[in-house]
Amino acid sequence: MGNALFATKSLDVLMREAGDTSEHSLKRALGPVNLVTLGIGAVIGAGIFVLTGSAARAVRRTRHYLSYVLAGTACVFAGLCYAELLR
Repeated sequence: MGNALFATKSLDVLMREAGDTSEHSLKRALGPVNLVTLGIGAVIGAGIFVLTGSAARAVRRTRHYLSYVLAGTACVFAGLCYAELLR
């Protein structure tokens, strides 16, 4: 009963698991194009949060709250996109 946080596997076990094609093995679902577009979406999403924070700092009025609503809406849409990937 060692520390599970620092558990390791040997390279032979990892290679055997990677070549496994049984029903209970993991399968690749995303291709190169999907991974690139996911990365681009992450960069754009980070930019949205940075811009809303900058705008909120500069304005400091009722639009400040609107920026939080906009950021929350972006979070909802990002969550929906990730949920679609898990289908």
